[in-house]
Amino acid sequence: RLKTVRLNAVDPIIARLGGRIFKNTGDGALAEFASALDAVHAALAIQRSVADQNMDASKDSGMRFRIGVSLGDVIVEADDLFGNGVNIAARMEGLAAPGGVCISSAVYDQIRSTQNLLFDDMGEREIKNIDRPIRCYSVRMAPADSMGSPGVTSGDSDKPSIAVLPFQNMGADPEQDYFADGIVEEIITALSRFHWLFVIARNSTFTY
Repeated sequence: RLKTVRLNAVDPIIARLGGRIFKNTGDGALAEFASALDAVHAALAIQRSVADQNMDASKDSGMRFRIGVSLGDVIVEADDLFGNGVNIAARMEGLAAPGGVCISSAVYDQIRSTQNLLFDDMGEREIKNIDRPIRCYSVRMAPADSMGSPGVTSGDSDKPSIAVLPFQNMGADPEQDYFADGIVEEIITALSRFHWLFVIARNSTFTY
């Protein structure tokens, strides 16, 4: 089934958007793109294609992938790719929800003004072998009929919509603010796994 997904979804989408697959590692793959936006569009297209294929599969045989995207200098050596950009992308993949796409702050800065994308701020995370925390964002496509500024939707999607508003820390310890925000992020992530439900992005609801 993994070979079928690669043949029908992963490989052709990456090729169509100008990417180059450097290697397949078991159930994973490493690809490079000249454009951060192309990389993110490829990641989202792959996730949509896999989700569509899962609709035709039984509950136990469906597959879900995590995808991480980073931007940075890399070293090309024969048919392999090395560098901090690769390391950070691998960590972003580990932070992504099943069926989701997680990007680094460097990628976010490049694509944040793209009209049809929604972003959820996941906060700063410690990355192994990186000397500073990296801010992470989950990214997904906005509904086709959404309007307004990037990251804000009109609420007119044909899917039922739900928004998770921020929790207020009622205690005296200000350090619990981070914990309260984390609970909201976990709820949003869990709800976003229901493909029939449109979940408003965190950076939209947190303005209220």
